Amino acid sequence: MRNSKMKYSRRTMIGSLAALSGLAVLPMPAWASGQMSRHKGGSMRKGIHELSGAKIDLHIGEGSFATGGCTGHAIAVNGTVPGPLIRMKEGEQTILSVHNMLSEDSSIHWHGLLLPFQFDGVPGISFPGIRPGARFDVPLTPRQSGTYWWHSHSGLQEQAGHYGPIIIDPAAPDPVEYDREHIILLSEFTPMHPHQIMKKLKVSEGYFSMQKTSASDDYPLSAEERLMWGRMRMMPTDIADVSAPTYTYLINGHGPEDGLELPFVPGERVRLRIINGSAMSFFNIRLPGLPMTVVQADGMNVQPVEVDELQIGVAETYDVIVTPIEAGAFAIAAESMDRSGMAQASLTSQPGRKAAFPALRDPPLLSMVDMGHGGMDHGGASDDAPMDHSKMDHAAMGHAMPEAAPADAHSGHDMSAMDMSGGMNMRDTSLLPDTVEVGPGIDMVAMAPQDRTGYPGLGLDNVPHRVLNYRMLKSLAMDHHKRAPDREMELHLTGNMERYMWSFDGKKFSAVGDDPIRFGYNERVRVKLVNDTMMAHPIHLHGMFFELVNGQGHHQPKKHTVIVQPGSSATFDVTTDEPGDWAFHCHLLYHMHAGMMQTVSVAFPDGAA
Repeated sequence: MRNSKMKYSRRTMIGSLAALSGLAVLPMPAWASGQMSRHKGGSMRKGIHELSGAKIDLHIGEGSFATGGCTGHAIAVNGTVPGPLIRMKEGEQTILSVHNMLSEDSSIHWHGLLLPFQFDGVPGISFPGIRPGARFDVPLTPRQSGTYWWHSHSGLQEQAGHYGPIIIDPAAPDPVEYDREHIILLSEFTPMHPHQIMKKLKVSEGYFSMQKTSASDDYPLSAEERLMWGRMRMMPTDIADVSAPTYTYLINGHGPEDGLELPFVPGERVRLRIINGSAMSFFNIRLPGLPMTVVQADGMNVQPVEVDELQIGVAETYDVIVTPIEAGAFAIAAESMDRSGMAQASLTSQPGRKAAFPALRDPPLLSMVDMGHGGMDHGGASDDAPMDHSKMDHAAMGHAMPEAAPADAHSGHDMSAMDMSGGMNMRDTSLLPDTVEVGPGIDMVAMAPQDRTGYPGLGLDNVPHRVLNYRMLKSLAMDHHKRAPDREMELHLTGNMERYMWSFDGKKFSAVGDDPIRFGYNERVRVKLVNDTMMAHPIHLHGMFFELVNGQGHHQPKKHTVIVQPGSSATFDVTTDEPGDWAFHCHLLYHMHAGMMQTVSVAFPDGAA
């Protein structure tokens, strides 16, 4: 369904949504009930099998999953973790039929796919969800190609194994030449129930951290720096909310002890489709001794760029080409960003021949730049002109810019602040627009947030080899018809790490009563994201691709997810040509669950109500 041909109003589409809700309670056929009995309570298999064709059936079940000596509850699709590879072709219709065999509601979101909003799979925003024993059909004619993925958007099911890959082959010849492909789907497994993890994070945000600083540790911190961090009640090692040993890191469902092997023949161009399908983990990917040529980001083709390592945020995808000339085995090392653990697989020319994996590197440390206090930043500023804040449409985002006030006038702001070290005010809320909701949900405000799209990721700015950053990404095709933005917006990523509260503009998401971010149909909007926290957030927009403002002009890369570095900003341009209600959220699962989410509402064309 292309927007230029859409004749439906929002009222018509919502009416269709109600009809689809009725469809979701169609009785399950007898053969599917048999499938349910086999899946419920059984042991889930590892690995990825492929499904394709005019109709694809997906059965959501539950059972147990084991790896690395740990066994726990799992939610799987078609009996495997990850679920099956859904393979489609651009322009060819497929019906995705989702059967919920659980005793609770479920859903599937088709991450990065362009489709009508009522099939996007987000309960409470775009459809009611799939009730136990019900079926939901998604008719889809792909109008794109590339590497994507799917996952639950219900509760915390994604953490328990409810995810899988998508490949859409192009209708035209693929501009990327390759002889063989492998999916590298990164995720985590834990025997701990996800709701128990959430409870522990709420009680103690640092519960899972094994890398706390102390007076006797080996971290390269001076006594003055230790005192400063102590006064701020923060840890420079507070990189990941949950990490190893709570998590075992997986590639295609296999933990490091499984010894996953992926074959190659010397001289082949091997395409690795890397998907970060984890709940909470950023990964640093490298194949020591084997360069990677990045050819695709978030499913969109980019101009080839050769690197030795890249950081992939939760929900991002990268396609890379590697060409091993000699026989042997190469380590596919996916080190967690906090360097507490590693997902592993061997790219090998001979069955049984395993690669030698590098040791975990020293944990990285947060810096003053990560607090939003400026200073030297290896990323630098964007090549594009700085944004004119006087033109920011704050009202459209739910807040207005305060009028100029004397330095001592801070009416309405919490100026108790946290004046910690050297006069730094960690909570100077006078820097925020007036209608950012100031309260216990904000424990930090970035004083001087920089554009850090040239930053390769925490701990990778001083390694002795080439590392990808967003400034290196250029779209393969030039956009000759690129429009200037009609207006500009600013949105703040806010949180209180100690209380584990996460939000946009200090406001926790609620599916009932929230005023959405509103766009007109086919608007061109520049959105600036300001991260007022000390954690990197992968921000995902459903239903539309945006163009990352990274200094590449008419070659700005298109993405659906962007990492906003700690204490920094990132900017994108979006053309709002996909009508309907869409989710917009941090893709760290427990951050989204805690409230860092919003609804984006795009008007229907022709003024339809």
